[in-house]
Amino acid sequence: MAIFHLQIKSISRGAGRSATAAAAYRAGERLRDERTGVLHNHTRRTDVSHKEILLPSRLAGAPPAWATDRATLWNTAERSESRRDARVAREYQLALPAELTAGQRLELARAFSLELADRYSVAVDLAIHSPRADGDARNHHAHLLVTSREVTAAGLGAKAGLDMASDERRRRGLPAGIAEIKAVRERWATLTNEALVAAGLEVRIDHRSLRAQGIDREPRPQFPIGAIYAERRGQRSEIADRIRERYRARLQARLQRAAQHGLESERGQAGSPQVHSSGLDEVRRQAREAWLLMRQGTAQQPEHAQRQLSAAAAPTPDISDRDLAL
Repeated sequence: MAIFHLQIKSISRGAGRSATAAAAYRAGERLRDERTGVLHNHTRRTDVSHKEILLPSRLAGAPPAWATDRATLWNTAERSESRRDARVAREYQLALPAELTAGQRLELARAFSLELADRYSVAVDLAIHSPRADGDARNHHAHLLVTSREVTAAGLGAKAGLDMASDERRRRGLPAGIAEIKAVRERWATLTNEALVAAGLEVRIDHRSLRAQGIDREPRPQFPIGAIYAERRGQRSEIADRIRERYRARLQARLQRAAQHGLESERGQAGSPQVHSSGLDEVRRQAREAWLLMRQGTAQQPEHAQRQLSAAAAPTPDISDRDLAL
């Protein structure tokens, strides 16, 4: 079923990353970083089903040539920053519903990209990736690489969007960073659900937490991409083992709390220590099923974790991708 996944990440020099490297990998192209001289060649990728650069509507009539060329755009972004720890771009990673057709997924991703471009006056480099042969067949996802500065006909201007200075944000009457992130997450959920409705589908996604949705279950674990690939190679991952152990401990604690609650409820109502709670049985069933799935390892993880690990990109020279917990 469709899931909600929107992750916002920074492309920062402080983490050893570059905008040209990120753009080359996500678009499956060959780009040279003019600042460092490094050539990033990812033309062997076969899972990039669509790529395009979208600009704010105000530039649609006469889009500047420098901003529509991928190499020029991201080398300009690199030249616009002088600090060693500068944030040169932002990335929005989106899970696209497998229930939609390829055309519907493209329309959805493009609509969200255009809204971001207009909201922040930035350039958005959109790349849609199809599921890989060795991954989850439902793993359709998009990468939106966004400039950290406003795009103009002459070049990149002031910091924009989430990278805007706090004083400037307050001067413009814009919300704080966390409120802005929540608004963007909600907007993605709204656009996705509208697309699902238009397609005649009943499935929906929700950007809210399980607690906010009134769902009483333990959130499924997230695995670092390095641990995922290690286990795919047949190697043991101590990190993944610890995550599973902590998950099992949380399930056990939840089961104990439910048992204690049921016991106290029964004593309060009938003075009897006997527990006849169907709710407790359901908690036990969920805990048992979840743990059995976890024991099977990353090859057969719960649906949410499986979708998350498949959504991660394969390891590349842009090594910060190894840190994704999708």
